[in-house]
Amino acid sequence: MDHKFEWQEQRMTTPDGVYRTLRAAILDGTVPPGGQLREAHIAADLGISRSPLREALTKLEEEGLVVKIPYRGAFVVEVSAREVAEIDSVRLRVEPYAAELSTEALRGPERPQLLQTVEDLRRAMEKDDIPASIDAHLRFHRLFYDLSGHGVLQSLWNGWETKLRLHLSVDHRTYSDDPHQLVVEHERLAAVALDGDTDAFRQELAAHFPMGLGAQTGDPGERTPRHM
Repeated sequence: MDHKFEWQEQRMTTPDGVYRTLRAAILDGTVPPGGQLREAHIAADLGISRSPLREALTKLEEEGLVVKIPYRGAFVVEVSAREVAEIDSVRLRVEPYAAELSTEALRGPERPQLLQTVEDLRRAMEKDDIPASIDAHLRFHRLFYDLSGHGVLQSLWNGWETKLRLHLSVDHRTYSDDPHQLVVEHERLAAVALDGDTDAFRQELAAHFPMGLGAQTGDPGERTPRHM
C-alpha cells in the first residue's frame, strides 16, 4: 500500500517545499529503497500540481536518492550490502588519513563540534530516534573529511553519504544490538582523533564495522556492518 504523503512543515507548494517533504519520507525509511514515488498519488496527497512535483523529483534524482526509469516512473534508489561493504573497505584506508589531516582543527576551534556530534548521537539513541541518530552518526564521520582540507577526500565522502544514509534508513537492525555501544565506539574514535593517533583511529574504525569488510565477496543479501 502506498504511503500517504503529508507536509513536514508549513505547507509550501514550491518545488523546494515538495522536495524537502519527499526527501524526509525517503530518509526516515517511510518510503523504502526500491519504493515507487507515484506522481498522481503524491500530487493528490499534497494538493499540488505535477509541475513542482516533477522539479522536486529531478532534484532528488540529481542528489542520488531517486532513479527515473522510462515508462515506469520514479523509484527510491536501492543500496546493496555489497556496495556498503565496498565503501567501508575504502573508508578504512582513507578515513584515518582524513582524521590525521583534521587533527589541528579538531584540537582547536572545531573540538566542540566533534564532541557535540557524539552528544547528539547519544540523545538520539536514548530517544530511539532513528533518523536523528543516522544524521548525527554521518555528521560525525563527515567532519573528518570536511576539516581535512583535502578536496579528493571530501569528494569521496560526498559520493558515499547518500548511499550510507539510505542503507541506514532501512537497516534499523544496525541500532538494535546495543545502542550504548555505538555511542561508546564514537567516543573512542573522537578520543584517538583528538590525540592524533592515526594507527589507533584505524584500529577503532576497523572494530566499528567488522562485518562489512568481509561481506564484499559474500552473498548479495548478506547483512552489512553492524555499525558504520
